[in-house]
Amino acid sequence: MPNLLIELFSEEIPARMQARAADDLKRLVTDGLVAAGLTYASAGAFATPRRLALSVEAVLAESPTIREERKGPRVDAPDKAIEGFLRGAGVSRDDLEVRDDKKGQVYFAIIEKPGRPAADIIAEVLETTIRNFPWPKSMRWGSGTLRWVRPLHSVLCILGDESGATVVPFSIDGIKSGDSTEGHRFMAPARFSVSSFDDYCARLAKAYVILSAQDRADHIWHDATNQAFAQGLEVVEDKSLLAEVAGLVEWPVVLMGDIAEDFMGLPAEVLQTSMREHQKFFSVRNPKTGRIEKFVTVANRETPDHGKTILAGNQKVLFARLSDAKFFWENDLRTPLLDMVAKLANVTFHNKLGTQAERVKRIAALAEEIAPMVGADPALARQAAEVCKADLSSEMVYEFPELQGLMGRYYAQAAGLPQEVANACEAHYAPLGPSDDVPTEPVSVAVALADKIDTLTGFWAIDEKPTGSKDPFALRRAALGVIRLVLENGVRVGLLSLFEQSRHKADSQDLLTFFHDRLKVYLRDKGITHDVIDACLAMPNSDDLALLVKRAEALQAFLKTDDGENLLQGFKRANNIVRQAEEKDGVEYSFGPDPKFAETDEEKALFRALDAAEAEITPAMDAEDFAAAMSAMAALRTPIDAFFEAVQVNTDNQVLRRNRLNLLNRIRQICLSVADLTKIEG
Repeated sequence: MPNLLIELFSEEIPARMQARAADDLKRLVTDGLVAAGLTYASAGAFATPRRLALSVEAVLAESPTIREERKGPRVDAPDKAIEGFLRGAGVSRDDLEVRDDKKGQVYFAIIEKPGRPAADIIAEVLETTIRNFPWPKSMRWGSGTLRWVRPLHSVLCILGDESGATVVPFSIDGIKSGDSTEGHRFMAPARFSVSSFDDYCARLAKAYVILSAQDRADHIWHDATNQAFAQGLEVVEDKSLLAEVAGLVEWPVVLMGDIAEDFMGLPAEVLQTSMREHQKFFSVRNPKTGRIEKFVTVANRETPDHGKTILAGNQKVLFARLSDAKFFWENDLRTPLLDMVAKLANVTFHNKLGTQAERVKRIAALAEEIAPMVGADPALARQAAEVCKADLSSEMVYEFPELQGLMGRYYAQAAGLPQEVANACEAHYAPLGPSDDVPTEPVSVAVALADKIDTLTGFWAIDEKPTGSKDPFALRRAALGVIRLVLENGVRVGLLSLFEQSRHKADSQDLLTFFHDRLKVYLRDKGITHDVIDACLAMPNSDDLALLVKRAEALQAFLKTDDGENLLQGFKRANNIVRQAEEKDGVEYSFGPDPKFAETDEEKALFRALDAAEAEITPAMDAEDFAAAMSAMAALRTPIDAFFEAVQVNTDNQVLRRNRLNLLNRIRQICLSVADLTKIEG
């Protein structure tokens, strides 16, 4: 079976689009081939700045002939129905067969679709793919109608096997398919023909093009780390930058340059951010001092002077960029921190929620209230909250917004504020995502909670809630942040009371429901099933997340045991019998059963077991020792099973029946005091 090779050669494709484009090319072409009856063994897609390539191995030489039988209307059906069937099947009345059916004689159409050569199908699929390619942005050029991310120059499309390769002929917008491509724009611009994917890769390599993005990234990282190691330094890892740079070059040449001594006083993060954002440079760090002392840049060509001219030009541009960063840094340091805070009065947070200055006042008041709950000094928590947004008015953060918080820590340290306050300026934004570290210093925890709760209650108060997949103010992330801050720091706090203290008139119960929904997602990822969560949410104090999770973890563990599983069945049986009796009789069986009416040994044993369990469960629940409470509840399994085996609840003796129903209600109430087991499935 032949192998297919496709290359779409164009002007430079933005690095951020390349990986997705390679995946889209593979998906669209292979889906189109399969839909047309051409199966294949494997496929691989590749991208460089100037080309998308796809290799499809072991493609069928032609699509199979398809024979289909289609049942039609009855022979005596109206002519319009028969004509409609003929049009749909693409046959004439003479082609129909008449067959006996349980409803009488009906028409059958035998439809045969002959197979087609692979080349014909590939040409159609590829043209459709090119014309409908899902680029985030595309353009037209010249007088043609074709749209592509950048002007498309050539299409390579060949089918090959052991005997050789042939071009799949087709033309799109004046571009005819062929078997040739180009190498590196500067180092090997001449066109050359290829006969297979292996030949393609080999000839590209000779023409200074590394086809695989992963190979280019590996090459860059290997050379960069080796050069740094040779000088006793290390490259600061930056996977996203590595992927981006690998998408900017076809033949990566790694060069290491110096950073002028003038800039060594800048924070390492400022150097790293400036070089990454403006120049796409990697930072090279001295592991002994932590300082960023050099940079790595990646050129797209080899030069006779081994990159000296390129490096000199990059260093000149870098000097100018870092001069700007140094100016911002020194200017900010000359500005008193309280002046930065005062400028927040001119920064709007949201047109319905006021300025950042007004928000800071709310956060400071709330952080002071939260502080004792997390073991923080209230005065330090308030002080930290009052300056935590100061860097938003700094020149450095205006230039590099991603440094907010981090620069706040530097400016607070420079102002001589306590270290806990400075740390909170940076840490209060965290956690920003599910894998982000959670602050643990009490002052940072207090400010982080206050910041997120003010955000949530504020947007709830103005009815700007997440809807569907839309969450423009990242409120789901804020709620998950609160959940992680509370749980991972073991904070015991009632969310409803914090909502009330937040200075916003929000619907606290609706916001708590939103938190519960986010908590379900968080706990499901930790193996706690939705019904267990619901069983615990139905209990009192469900706004105490730490208590709620503690109960859920204990219940999940309990229900995985044989005793837990069997007790659940016993509870459900008792609950169903009592519920049905109450519906039938129109009364509640909620009075205390009297042991003097117990007739059988099993009935008497159940009375004793309930007394013993209740004596253990009540203090365990008061102590929030859910594991102990459920262990005591597990002891009820055997006597409950024995009771149902030996005792008839709905006896004709109404006194005994009433007493036994009250006894079952006692089982129900004891179990429900631990968790709402009616929510548990199974």
